[in-house]
Amino acid sequence: MLETLIVGAGLCGLSIASRLQSAGRDFIVVEARRRPGGRIETTGGGPGDVAIDLGPGWFWPDTQPRMVRLLAELGLQGFPQHDSGDILHLAGADASPEVLAQPGVHNGAHRVAGGMVSIIDALVRRLAPDVLRTGCELVRLIRRGDHIEAHCRSAGEALVIAARNVVLAMPPRLVAERIAFDPVLDDGLMQAAQDTPTWMSAQAKVGVRYRRAFWREAGASGNAFVSHPQAVLAEIFDACDATGNAAALGGFVALPPPLRESHAASLDLLVRSQLAQLFGPQAEDTDVLVRDWARETFTCSARDAAAPSRHPEDGCEALAVPYWDARLHFGGSETATRGAGYLDGALDAAARIAGRIIAAGAQDGGDAHGRAVNDDAVRQFSVWVDGQRALAPGLYRQGLVQALSAQRTAGLTLSVLLAVMDGVYADALARLEALPFDARGVAVEQGRSALTPRVLAPFDGFSDALLGAALSHNRSSCAMSNFVADHDPDPACLQQIRRELALAWRAFAQTANRVLLDSRSGACVLH
Repeated sequence: MLETLIVGAGLCGLSIASRLQSAGRDFIVVEARRRPGGRIETTGGGPGDVAIDLGPGWFWPDTQPRMVRLLAELGLQGFPQHDSGDILHLAGADASPEVLAQPGVHNGAHRVAGGMVSIIDALVRRLAPDVLRTGCELVRLIRRGDHIEAHCRSAGEALVIAARNVVLAMPPRLVAERIAFDPVLDDGLMQAAQDTPTWMSAQAKVGVRYRRAFWREAGASGNAFVSHPQAVLAEIFDACDATGNAAALGGFVALPPPLRESHAASLDLLVRSQLAQLFGPQAEDTDVLVRDWARETFTCSARDAAAPSRHPEDGCEALAVPYWDARLHFGGSETATRGAGYLDGALDAAARIAGRIIAAGAQDGGDAHGRAVNDDAVRQFSVWVDGQRALAPGLYRQGLVQALSAQRTAGLTLSVLLAVMDGVYADALARLEALPFDARGVAVEQGRSALTPRVLAPFDGFSDALLGAALSHNRSSCAMSNFVADHDPDPACLQQIRRELALAWRAFAQTANRVLLDSRSGACVLH
């Protein structure tokens, strides 16, 4: 029987697939669209042709470490979003643009060379043949004891897939709207899914290519805002490649979905006219690419299309835990502990789910009884780690208050973070000692227990998420505004913090491995 069915081949689903494949696990990915990528969609990108992202186009290296690591792992390059030059504002339909007195717009955003689809292409190339099936829509899930039965539609025909685990790597609102469950899921869970907006799903984005970046030549950044009631584009930005030689502008449409539909035939003309009003007549000589996500049934739910767009909140507890005896998992960026709605959030959710599946799998090589005992112990430990993950930001805030009360000033962020993580790791080791692991038949290779990766997997992204929460708290704290290095740490400071956290993690991982090795003899004592 198939171990894991992943529903959705966006960044979250493909990242889960990549992790499971690296762990030697059995899975397939089904995607309702005819292409992988989900909300990531890029057009162009050939020689001399700028790649235009019609879905998400930015990531922020200072606060989104998972994206930074993924690009490095895939051998892809990021580059800064062009932000230098005048920022324009159009306040009236017949007015001339004015220059805004602000230094930039995008707060250190980066783009990916070749477009965000380069990430999707690289992840797909990693997969084994035949594990990705596009044009396959999930319509119903039935719980069948030790597995789940997935009913799909593919090329007009019914397809049934049985799997021990199912991952719904898709927007929660679409899960609630498009998938039937037998037995039905808890009302509170379905309400949480309905209440979680799909970020940018009702938005429309445009891209326009030019022979050269004439706005840069005129001293403009390409950034512009239009605020009058007749606006067609609300925001415009420079979309050139890293060199600036392949020129383009991008923008977000101001019109709501019903008006976009009624003005579909004239939208191209309206966009070009507004660009010319901002940047001069040269801006009108172009073709306009439009992607209206509100018309994409596998992205935008009926509720998303009907309601004003708002950002999902991080860490919805109901969507972050598994169901049906830990066999059914809610994924997608909107379920992230940190960065919900963003690409980094998709990676956060993927790490959580893949870690759980890997940790719960019977990979230890022991006898049937030993596997069952260890599976249960790992599952208990994973639940405990999830609880600590939720508590850690509050522990950081408490520790910071105590440090400030003690009039400590040097390295506040680092010292408090290390104190929190040291406490978590100490409690984790005590927890491991107390759990009834039976490692007598577990393989040991080069001094490492085969149980160790399963025990460590639930911690994936723990310290990164805590660091992100700490930085967010510091930036919003009046008390921390007096400590520049902590309120807004520079890259060197962040690098030091990550290095110290990594050292603490390495020490914990080594000690945890010793605990598991000791359990082979029935004793679980720290040395």
